[in-house]
Amino acid sequence: MDKLFFSAVMATFLSTSILHAQTKNEVDKPLVQNPPITMEALVGNRGVMYQLIVNKKFQSIPKLGFFSVTNATAAWEKEMTPDIMTQSHLTYSLFKGLDVTSGMQYTPVYGFRPVAGLIYSYNSKDLLLIVNPKVDLADDLATETMAIVEYKPKIKEKLNFYSRVQGLYGFVPDSGIHNRSYLMLRAGLSYREFTFGAASNFDWYGPMKHNENNFGIFVSALLF
Repeated sequence: MDKLFFSAVMATFLSTSILHAQTKNEVDKPLVQNPPITMEALVGNRGVMYQLIVNKKFQSIPKLGFFSVTNATAAWEKEMTPDIMTQSHLTYSLFKGLDVTSGMQYTPVYGFRPVAGLIYSYNSKDLLLIVNPKVDLADDLATETMAIVEYKPKIKEKLNFYSRVQGLYGFVPDSGIHNRSYLMLRAGLSYREFTFGAASNFDWYGPMKHNENNFGIFVSALLF
């Protein structure tokens, strides 16, 4: 009986010690510092444009993450060119700043396609840089490269100047034919998690590079 009681006490002591150690390790382990989700809307002469950017890492598996960019334009007038692009990827960190990606992309022209690529990112107090080359894995494969540069120096406490250049160029490697490209320009002010200002979108579609532009104002918000 005494041995059984002693064994039970020791088992309880060991279980408590292991649980305490695991809890302490979880507490001591620093949380992954994820960038916020960015939601943006532009109202311009062509129509309303919406963009959502998500770039997150899993807390329990910090090398593994999720990256997604969605943008769409609802034109004031009916037009022949459908304008929606969305991509979603799982990401894996090779080393700081460089991830390998795999996922899917949707456009009205190509539909859903599996894609793979790389993401390079650099983030400092005033500057953000993201470069995302990718290739779809279909038989008639196409390739795209997207780049984002943000510059946001502080004006005073909680108020920053904001500027962004975002571009994309896509083509079919076998033929060199252009399929989609755009250039987005933003300039304004950021207060806390909100940003607003002037906006310009320049879009080109298909082999003939049909051009549609949108000039107006934008508002964006960061979701932490």
